[in-house]
Amino acid sequence: MRHYSSVDKLIHSFDQALRSLVPGATTAQRPNPAEQDAAPLAVTEARHVAGLMRVNHSGEVCAQALYHGQALTAKLPSVRLEMQHAAQEEQDHLAWCEDRLKELDSHTSLLNPVWYSLSFGMGALAGLAGDRYSLGFVAETERQVSLHLEQHIRELPSQDQRSFKILQQMNIDELQHRDTALEAGGVDLPLPVRISMTAISKLMTKTSYYI
Repeated sequence: MRHYSSVDKLIHSFDQALRSLVPGATTAQRPNPAEQDAAPLAVTEARHVAGLMRVNHSGEVCAQALYHGQALTAKLPSVRLEMQHAAQEEQDHLAWCEDRLKELDSHTSLLNPVWYSLSFGMGALAGLAGDRYSLGFVAETERQVSLHLEQHIRELPSQDQRSFKILQQMNIDELQHRDTALEAGGVDLPLPVRISMTAISKLMTKTSYYI
């Protein structure tokens, strides 16, 4: 197995960041679950759906950063591989959300570099705290993401089956990642950490909807 130097790891991290942040740089490995033809939406409906999909895209940028940061500092090789595998699956979510935003003639959030940097740092710190806390961090993150997805699914116009199918599959994947992290030994995070994560999530949600 090749040994990677610190410089190699930094270059790899920079490449991962670019792939997560540059529009069109990430391609999905799985087919887009939205197979239905796009239903017509009123202007206000399309604007609202675009805001929701922009928030979800930013959430996936954060998830990528968390996994990349944790993979960089994880102590056990098995945990590191699990983080890398989860990040690869999350790439599908990035691509699907970006595709839907293009269909809605909208754009990804301009604040994504900020969210990526913040989330990468949080993920790296979680990895340094130990693999059980790192896995617990994943489980709590995916739990909160799932709550957002379920709320957004309820807010979608009934005829927008394309967005519905995308968010539905994303939620299935997030819950699977949460369960995998818990089964691998993830522990509950301290209450102040969970409160801080919720506060940051709310800030990201409110700003990415518009910007």
